[in-house]
Amino acid sequence: MLSPEQRSLIRPIEPGNGRGILLVVAHADDPTLFIGGTVAAWSSAGWRVSVARATDDRWDSVGMDEATTIRVGKEQFDAAMAVLGVAEVIEYGLPTDTLTDADRLGLRERVIRDIRRLKPYALVTFDPQFGAGEDNQDHVVVATAVDEAAWTSQFDLHHPEHRAEGLEPHGVFERWYFGRPVSEVTDVIDTTEFVATKVAAAVCHKAALRNFLNQLRLQAQTGGWRIPLIDEALDGDIAPVVEALLTQNATTSGERYGVGAAEEFRVERFSGLEELLSVFGERIE
Repeated sequence: MLSPEQRSLIRPIEPGNGRGILLVVAHADDPTLFIGGTVAAWSSAGWRVSVARATDDRWDSVGMDEATTIRVGKEQFDAAMAVLGVAEVIEYGLPTDTLTDADRLGLRERVIRDIRRLKPYALVTFDPQFGAGEDNQDHVVVATAVDEAAWTSQFDLHHPEHRAEGLEPHGVFERWYFGRPVSEVTDVIDTTEFVATKVAAAVCHKAALRNFLNQLRLQAQTGGWRIPLIDEALDGDIAPVVEALLTQNATTSGERYGVGAAEEFRVERFSGLEELLSVFGERIE
């Protein structure tokens, strides 16, 4: 039996009417695997979704050399984003799995620049209030850089050189955070209609997902196990196992809220000061 609180977390996707959403991730498969259903829902509802990838995923493959991995990964990333209806793909090109040693102020500046250039209504990234479930340091670094960029993009004196390019300070109205899991679920998107789209986009990431499945196989072997479904996928088509895993995860999340499939977020609107709007604000016509 669902509680009223659980039901109240379901948020319908509003019509985008051309407004922008900037999603900043570490790796090519992050948008699809974490929130592919929601990205597809936003695109379908008329939002202009831009996705910035911090790294080049140069080592995210098995059985390929580095140059081939970069090229193939880029092709598969672009294909997956097209399936989700993403309007623009942005590349920062940093080496994968090294962001703890990257120029963090430089990464933040890239995000600030894109916020000022795209002027998005909402900014989306990993939850910086990550818990014990987040063990990928690239995700942690991106989360921190994007969270800082959300407020520093509004300062006149942060990167005044942007003004020479015609880029003015900009404040995003909403910040959407995802993770494994988020620190607090405030908004849930019913993605039932878009599970198949999410799976179709995920299957595009053949190189990255083969690498992931191979990691699972190595761990299982060390523990004295084998998983025939994974062996079959690595020997042939990864689609069946990808569909099984993503569908199970989506439906399990959906069951918590009484829908067929769902994705969970922590959303902060107007820097958590929405009461100011209701008390003192006036709608701009």
